[in-house]
Amino acid sequence: MSERWPTEIRLLGDKRMLRVAFEDGGRFDLPAEYLRVSSPSAEVQGHSPAERKIIGGKREVAILAVEPIGNYAVKLSFDDRHDTGIFGWGYLYDLGREYRTRWKNYLAELEERGLSRDQAASVPVGKASSGGCGDGCGCH
Repeated sequence: MSERWPTEIRLLGDKRMLRVAFEDGGRFDLPAEYLRVSSPSAEVQGHSPAERKIIGGKREVAILAVEPIGNYAVKLSFDDRHDTGIFGWGYLYDLGREYRTRWKNYLAELEERGLSRDQAASVPVGKASSGGCGDGCGCH
């Protein structure tokens, strides 16, 4: 498969949507929450599929910055201080193309674990809130 090349990357309106268009005509509006919980960072993905984290409480997350990384990716900085994911062109394309399936699976995984998309409901019972990204996400 040939490399995907974006023709547009734009943060929309309230910074909760990233528009990505590609030269093959693929065009996707990707919610910030979806991008945050799908971050390719080791914090989220772990170092193997068995280590992948299911992160709740990110319904209201916004993207603060979109920073180009060479000519192959962008680094997204989120308002929960997460900024370690490097989103390559192919990964962004796959996130757009597979959005419906991935989102449905994410919602099912949240439900299986008793987590919510809302911040307060994602802090496990009996756990103190530590503030920031650590609230219920399991990545700290």
